[in-house]
Amino acid sequence: MKKVLIADDEKAGRILIKEFLEDYPDLVLIAEVNNGVDAINEINRFKPDLVFLDIQMPGKTGFEVLNHLEEIPQIIFSTAYDEYALKAFEVHAVDYLLKPYTKERFKIAVERLNSSTAKIGELAQSVFMEETSYPNRVLVQYNKKLITIKCEDIVWVEAYGDYSKVHTGEQAYLSNFGISDLEQKLHPQLFLRVHRSSIINLDRVKELNKYGKSYDVTMDSGEVVRVSRGYMDAIKKIML
Repeated sequence: MKKVLIADDEKAGRILIKEFLEDYPDLVLIAEVNNGVDAINEINRFKPDLVFLDIQMPGKTGFEVLNHLEEIPQIIFSTAYDEYALKAFEVHAVDYLLKPYTKERFKIAVERLNSSTAKIGELAQSVFMEETSYPNRVLVQYNKKLITIKCEDIVWVEAYGDYSKVHTGEQAYLSNFGISDLEQKLHPQLFLRVHRSSIINLDRVKELNKYGKSYDVTMDSGEVVRVSRGYMDAIKKIML
């Protein structure tokens, strides 16, 4: 049996979750709130096992709520905004329900509660949100779906307007994050910015070639990434 709390500023959103929960007797609703401040207070008070958490709420956002919790329960985000999906999985959310969602989609989220490797349990917030930690996976778009790929599978990242293309050698995926945002999220010991439009995975470098006063990096996928002058010193320290 899991204790459940709903935090959503929209009454219709709370009603829908309660309706869907009726099919799951092991999920027992103990409280519902309509703002971020009450969410913090009630989660710390009741210590639920699972929270259906909206992101855009009065008082505190869903992510700000996480920063004030004494214990971290399993989290299923329920929101109308898709731009927060990557961050949601970085904090190990069990699932990300994009409104409006169906009963079948809700079922998938519930099924992930037991099978998910992202169970948070009672992990301290100071560790959970540590700034020096980096995600093992990133969320990308594939056709009309959002999927996650392992960071170790990324060969290089290419700027694509306000977005980024994440190359794995076999496939290029679109990320909603700009290249500078992704640079902050990828581990700096593994990934290096070599151009204002390019980041490379150092473990996937095959060779470094000099031509004139510049360099090209050949990745193990066969793709060639140019190193701009402004980033030459950084790559020479690592690769030469």
